Amino acid sequence: MRVAILQFPGSNCDWDAEHAIGEILGIPAHRVWHKDRLPSETEAVIVPGGFSFGDYLRCGAIARFSPIMKDLHEFSDKGGSVLGICNGFQILCESGLLPGALIRNECLDFRCLNQLVEVENSNHLFNRNSFGDSLVLPIAHGEGNYRADKSVLSSLEENNQILFRYSGNPNGSMNDIAGIRNLLGNVYGMMPHPERAVASHHPSLDGLPVLKAFLEPVLQSRPSEISVS
Repeated sequence: MRVAILQFPGSNCDWDAEHAIGEILGIPAHRVWHKDRLPSETEAVIVPGGFSFGDYLRCGAIARFSPIMKDLHEFSDKGGSVLGICNGFQILCESGLLPGALIRNECLDFRCLNQLVEVENSNHLFNRNSFGDSLVLPIAHGEGNYRADKSVLSSLEENNQILFRYSGNPNGSMNDIAGIRNLLGNVYGMMPHPERAVASHHPSLDGLPVLKAFLEPVLQSRPSEISVS
């Protein structure tokens, strides 16, 4: 199995994601430059956090035009698993792979802290039976304020597309939204960083079940590849 981690100019969590997937979970993971093609053997894609080029206009507004995004759209349209984290979530929203948008934090401050998030029963992978009622995950963003019109919010709620909600909203996100998925359930986006909560020196190990849940669809035929229980 191969996990492709997209790398944009300004990405700074690509190495963390590669470490979490490759060294902690023991699954082959490789960084792929945004001007290259998505490798044909790719089975899952992570769009990592950081500050992609052009964020001064609007987060993800320029990155969505990168050549690799065409491949990402085709990959997701075929049911491929995609996870956008922080800036990656912003890019997925800007590119139309997820609904809504992420704008400047309501407090106007950059929020960097270990955040408690409440788990929603979204689907068979992301639910309280898998994760428990809550998780502690790091956040680090200036534009994490999730916005969507009423019809989109209603659809997200009615179709159980919300993954996590903030406990003590740090950025003003509507409905306390910290993460969502698409209707099909193969594209996920979240502002908290699960790849920064996978080792003993991290604030928690709560990122491990999140990453394993995301990867489960492509690991079902080879469950022995995950080395962390």
